[in-house]
Amino acid sequence: MEIRKNSKFKAGNKLVITSVAFQDHLTRTLLHPDFSLSDPFLRRIRKPSKDPKARERVDGKRLQGRDGHEDREYVLDPAPPPLTLAQKLGLVTSPGERLTEDEWTQVKARSVQQEESAQPCAICREEFRLQPQVLLSCSHVFHRACLQAFERFSGRKCCPVCRREQYETRVIHDAARLFRHQCATRIQAHWRGYVARKWYRHVKKTSCPKDKKQRRKYFEARLQELNDSFVRYCHTDTEAFLSDIDRSLSSSRRVFQQLERKSVSEPQENDWYQIKSQVIKRGVWDCPICLTALSDPMFPPQSNSSSLQQHRSTVLLSCSHLFHQLCLEAFETFTAFTPHTRPSCPLCRSAYHKKLI
Repeated sequence: MEIRKNSKFKAGNKLVITSVAFQDHLTRTLLHPDFSLSDPFLRRIRKPSKDPKARERVDGKRLQGRDGHEDREYVLDPAPPPLTLAQKLGLVTSPGERLTEDEWTQVKARSVQQEESAQPCAICREEFRLQPQVLLSCSHVFHRACLQAFERFSGRKCCPVCRREQYETRVIHDAARLFRHQCATRIQAHWRGYVARKWYRHVKKTSCPKDKKQRRKYFEARLQELNDSFVRYCHTDTEAFLSDIDRSLSSSRRVFQQLERKSVSEPQENDWYQIKSQVIKRGVWDCPICLTALSDPMFPPQSNSSSLQQHRSTVLLSCSHLFHQLCLEAFETFTAFTPHTRPSCPLCRSAYHKKLI
């Protein structure tokens, strides 16, 4: 009877200890006063500290983490709570031990080998760039905000790719470093392209190409640049500039005409004989002004000429042209030559000496 009583007492004590252990486990995990039951993850609600010095230390750590240690990697999960009585008795599975730095190094090496940071996030399918990213203990990488949203939506802590539960999270900056490197490479490539294009434009302007068509375009461009620069540096009043050119040309023409007329000397008798021979060889017997036949004993008579036309005097010029005397005098009167200038031939426009024949 005593043995039965002792066995019953021991079984009752064991049941009591088991129930107490389960109650303690539930109290410390689910009914802890620092936990919120409205949160699906039962995240701990941190009460603000009443000590101002403690607040200053917390704010200083936050600012230091933002400013001085942006590239520092750290584990995001809080430290595990102490084991409950049920976990110590083996009634409830105790959480696994946290990964060491060497284990995290192996996980990160496996992630780098799989190029997880170089690929888009598996949740939002966007590039990481400079946004915060997290590395799970299963070597998968996600946006920190995407992973938190996925955990809130699913209601449990499970990897979105491999479905591994109870993972650890570590903040890393591999994607940010890759993005900075890509930006620097792109900037350098654009700068090298700009330098190369600038050098090519300089060479294209200074060196003449070998191709015939390209050489022609090169010289046309150079000539156009010279014309533009000439017009740019000229006087702005184009009409005055052109009028000055016209006046200079007219004055130069008058000077040349005066020199030409002054240089003409009066022909001698032998010269007049040669001039007459040139007229006979030419065989022109009409006056260029009135377009009628010339009358002179040295020329053969024309059948259709009247008696008045045969008695009109003929003038021979030193340029070997023949005119009626009245026609030439009328031409000289019409042109109104000044006394300082010599008249010019109506045909060849050269200064002349005349002789009546």
